[in-house]
Amino acid sequence: MASTDTPLLSSLRSPRVIAARKLARRAQRGKDRRFLAEGPQAVREAVAYGLLPSGEHAVVEVYLTPEAAERHAELVTAARAADLPVLTATDEVIADICDTVTPQGIVALCRFLDTPFETVLRSRPKLVAVLANVRDPGNAGTVLRTADAAGADAVVLTDASVDLYNPKAVRASVGSLFHLPVAVGVPVEQVVARLREGGVRLLAADGAGERDLDQELDEGTLGAPTAWIFGNEAWGLPEQTRALADEVVRVPIHGHAESLNLATAAAVCLYASARAQRSPAGCREPGTER
Repeated sequence: MASTDTPLLSSLRSPRVIAARKLARRAQRGKDRRFLAEGPQAVREAVAYGLLPSGEHAVVEVYLTPEAAERHAELVTAARAADLPVLTATDEVIADICDTVTPQGIVALCRFLDTPFETVLRSRPKLVAVLANVRDPGNAGTVLRTADAAGADAVVLTDASVDLYNPKAVRASVGSLFHLPVAVGVPVEQVVARLREGGVRLLAADGAGERDLDQELDEGTLGAPTAWIFGNEAWGLPEQTRALADEVVRVPIHGHAESLNLATAAAVCLYASARAQRSPAGCREPGTER
């Protein structure tokens, strides 16, 4: 068995267990500035993340069952190499801590790692996903994962969006939370204004957009630095948010589907931009002729 640092944690009354369980509540997460990352993939990425700007490791400690310690011995080794506490716990304790119905036997207690919006701006991003009023944590995590896969430089969750550290959002990101900068709690007006100052083109993704994604691709404008604004799952983007964007763009429906859900539309838009930005032909400025 992979070695761990303490005797088996078995009491649900343990201060560690009680403190971890309380992180199911957003208020407690905000107070402690800590969250839980469940499952081997998330824990692997959390351990690999390394140090925060504060000099502390992103991971406070790792909990896992004896069976999981054997199954994921390389994770135990990596955590110990990073001088992180590794604690074995009973199945009952892990189930009490975790949000899932069938936990995978491993969870990491992590420190908040969101990036200040000003830091995102200083990096001069070329591709950004902005989540405005996105309330479903599964959708938020999936868009974050998609943005990571598409090579986006950052994700921004506005002040009206779901908590980045909601257990479902963390789980849906499948480790991508630890891969790219994510800014949180920024008013959408500020996001748009500051990105535009940095030379980023703002595109609002909306099914009622006057332009469609095919036009953007055909006209060669998607290769420019771009931020896609994605709205609420049920009602999309309000008129005042659409008015802030440079263009309102719809994903064309070539078949008979009524619409695309948020995560799917985000994937289509982000990958279209990623492809255009990587094209050897580059792009031309919006409004110019070929």
